[in-house]
Amino acid sequence: MSTANITAFHTEPVKLKRALLSVSDKTGIVELAQALHHKHVELISTGGTYKTIHDAGIPVTEVSEVTGFPECLDGRVKTLHPVIHAGILARMSHQQDAEKLQELQIEPIELVVVNLYPFRETIAQADTTFEKAVEFIDIGGPTMVRAAAKNFSHVSILTSPEQYAKFIQEFTTSGEITFETRRNLARDAFQHTADYDAHIATYLTTMTGEQPARQINISLKLAETPRYGENPHQGAAVYGNQHDFIDCFHGKQLSYNNYLDTDAALQLIQEFPEHTPACVIVKHTNPCGVATGRSLKQAWDRAFQTDTVSPFGGIIAVNTTLDIEAAAAMDDIFSEIIIAPDFTQEAIHLLTKKVNRRLIKLLKHTMNERSSDMRSIFGGILQQDSDHGTIDIGDWKVVTSRQPTEQEKIDMEFAWKIVKHVKSNAIVFAKDGQTLGIGNGQTSRVDSSELAVRKASKANLSLQGSAVASDAFFPFADGIEAAARAGASAIIQPGGSVRDQEVIDTANDLGLTMIFTGMRHFRH
Repeated sequence: MSTANITAFHTEPVKLKRALLSVSDKTGIVELAQALHHKHVELISTGGTYKTIHDAGIPVTEVSEVTGFPECLDGRVKTLHPVIHAGILARMSHQQDAEKLQELQIEPIELVVVNLYPFRETIAQADTTFEKAVEFIDIGGPTMVRAAAKNFSHVSILTSPEQYAKFIQEFTTSGEITFETRRNLARDAFQHTADYDAHIATYLTTMTGEQPARQINISLKLAETPRYGENPHQGAAVYGNQHDFIDCFHGKQLSYNNYLDTDAALQLIQEFPEHTPACVIVKHTNPCGVATGRSLKQAWDRAFQTDTVSPFGGIIAVNTTLDIEAAAAMDDIFSEIIIAPDFTQEAIHLLTKKVNRRLIKLLKHTMNERSSDMRSIFGGILQQDSDHGTIDIGDWKVVTSRQPTEQEKIDMEFAWKIVKHVKSNAIVFAKDGQTLGIGNGQTSRVDSSELAVRKASKANLSLQGSAVASDAFFPFADGIEAAARAGASAIIQPGGSVRDQEVIDTANDLGLTMIFTGMRHFRH
């Protein structure tokens, strides 16, 4: 476009004489129309919005009367007309624009009220066809929103019923709208259309099966602002719909680190079905104790037994209703957060006595909702599919001479569930549905093994007959030898090392049984 006639922003307050209202969500539209009418603003509208306002007894003119052109193509074309868009885009402080409107007999529009077809809500419905989804892609609405937002120095744009009350208050008080308000509304409007287009683009990318997507369109609303990030000198914010999944119904606002730990705890506890009471204790996103039991109290006792030091200030998550017996046991130590799908009233009464403890109710499972992991790096992001990988026990490959017993299979399956959630290098010793020693975050696998053994020894837990899970292959036989010395009888690992045969031979010499899963679970 030519830039020859660029003019300075009109920063003076703008009086409203004419408004166009065309909304999908009719919430509050009658009240807004009534307030505008009381201030003698001429109202023009379309379709269902026109009917809603007209039926409320408020004077309103149909857009087709203004344009002299009827709605057509089943309503696809209503406001896409020069009379409408010239009225929105005219810079009335610019003499040439004012003269051109007068010449064309077009009246300016100082307020546009538009919200868009519910595309996101439509595609969320299980029975929505591709054809139906496409019909819910709004065209006229975004066009008007963008036009009004671009011309914010002369036009106000409202895109959400949440904006109406504050707007009405300013207008009814002064009879005009300030430049600051118009600019803020324009910002909100472009965020609104960006979010709308992002969901359309993401939907079409999914439907066309483009892998990897040539562009990632992320649009998340601010959910809350923690006091700081990982450290007090770092600012932080939380974006998304986390409150659809969890309800922190007691205690202070979750911190940045709380969110990270909560996410880690939720990912792990959802590995266990609700009919088997299970307890997970997480510290700094790493599990420090995991166990099942006949009751939640027993599951907690066994999980805590793994490491009685690290759980202080940690995160506890259970997979079934938290009862008073388990709550009383947990109450003996300070924990940042306790998470459960539900709490008995007795448990709530006890646990809420400590004001610094957060209690979180899990509203719905998060595991299947999380399909992608992203991390910021220099110049962009890293993206990968979330690690939902599982291996059916029937597909495991026994690579040693000795076959595992049924109990060893159960122990290995349990340990394999846990090791997926431990930072690499990861080693987990487990037996009878209880972690006995966890080694994580070391720069060598032997170091992680030694850490796990040391933890078990400190907790006075015997590793005799235990199963060992490793998140990646053992590069040398020394890891197998260390596991055997500690008392382990079964090992589960991905396999894939150039020294696999050496490792297998060592396991055979030591009388161990070993399984290769063929699947690695690195967690950096």
